[in-house]
Amino acid sequence: MAMTKSQIQAALAEKTGLSKKDVAQVLDELGALAIKEAKNGFALLGLGKLVLVDRAARMGRNPATGETIQIPAKKVVKFRVSSACKQALLKG
Repeated sequence: MAMTKSQIQAALAEKTGLSKKDVAQVLDELGALAIKEAKNGFALLGLGKLVLVDRAARMGRNPATGETIQIPAKKVVKFRVSSACKQALLKG
């Protein structure tokens, strides 16, 4: 099961010696900074990079009717996992 926000705050507070309130503020500011800077690429060392990517227009299929439809081009958000993180997660 994924950790909740309060569990993450408690774990970081214990590891760093900061209060849960201070950790919550840091996490909130980190999230806001990531959103603001995503268009330029936002890297979290050891984890990966948040980037905006232009997705080209393409043909798709309506699964209910089987009808072919045109899907327009759009921007999407992607998180590219760093190779160090990938290697650490896939070891075991």
